[in-house]
Amino acid sequence: MSKPAEFTMQQGEHGSTAVLTGDWIAESLDETGVRLAETLAHSKAVSLDMTRIGRCDTAGAYAIIRAADGRETAGTLLARPETERLLHLVGEAVQAEPSPPRQHRGFYDLLVRIGRGVVNFGLDLYATLVFLGHLLTSAGRAITNPKKFRGAPFVALCERAGLDAIPIVATTTFFIGCVVALLGINTLRAFAAEVLVVEATAISVLREFGIVITAVLLAGRSASAFAAEIGSMKMNQEIDAMRVMGVDPFDALVLPRFLALLVTMPLLTFVADLAGLIGGLVVTTGLLGLSPTFFWQRIADNVGAVHFWVGISKAPVMAIVIAGIGCRQGMEVEGDVESLGRRVTSAVVQAIFAIILLDALFALLYMELNI
Repeated sequence: MSKPAEFTMQQGEHGSTAVLTGDWIAESLDETGVRLAETLAHSKAVSLDMTRIGRCDTAGAYAIIRAADGRETAGTLLARPETERLLHLVGEAVQAEPSPPRQHRGFYDLLVRIGRGVVNFGLDLYATLVFLGHLLTSAGRAITNPKKFRGAPFVALCERAGLDAIPIVATTTFFIGCVVALLGINTLRAFAAEVLVVEATAISVLREFGIVITAVLLAGRSASAFAAEIGSMKMNQEIDAMRVMGVDPFDALVLPRFLALLVTMPLLTFVADLAGLIGGLVVTTGLLGLSPTFFWQRIADNVGAVHFWVGISKAPVMAIVIAGIGCRQGMEVEGDVESLGRRVTSAVVQAIFAIILLDALFALLYMELNI
């Protein structure tokens, strides 16, 4: 049966002495440690006599040290050897406790965030280069040894990532073509040049909107799907199992998705261009009364195929970027669901940002080439 932990204050020639009695253990400590700390805080030159303590554990030693507030270093603690050793061990543990981090504000926090951003950007760039090198190695193996290429996943991914996206791509670009034609008619009506809306719609759709809208839709559709599929397989340790069996995950997972998007992206761009032109045709026919024959003939005479090939030329690059970002983010997933969600979000955001940046670079390039 444990005795409650207690203490009494005694006055002597050299000051007060706190005499500790009972068992200073967790189950009998109660609020005694708090009362001892309050008493010692209002007293001066207090010594601690712990020779009458029965049992003492780490909880009791911790309460004594906190109450003494460093007085054990001044030689004012009287204790049996075993109690003294326990106080020494607990005191070292208390001193080793990490201090709370300093709260910095303002310019220091800004520098820390900038530094972390630069380091993370460098690490991300290095990981991207490693991923591209591994992907090129996998593509080289597929070229030198075509028998190892997995045709069935490639065909299935072409259907899922490409053909299944035709309805949403066609619908979206159809309405984009309608909106461009409406804005063109309202703008050109002030100059009595509404007929020029045919060229404006055709150039904008063939050169920019067809490829950009298709790429953005695939970034939200395929890049996120690639990241989620590969990431969930990594969470379930299926990719580790592939490596154990001697199967390269890049050969089985990344390369088929990469090639599937590379093949289907120009097809989807062509569908988007056609749907956008049909949207412009519907608006111009309904508002201006132009015949479909006149619409297509004016495009053939004044627009030509140059703008179409300019848009199509961007498709392979966009496909490489979308597939690469989606698969890379999937391979970076860790073992928790939070990491999966974060990587899927990063795949979509990075893919859309890369699409806009690449389109701007293509615009500058073709402007310099006068195309």
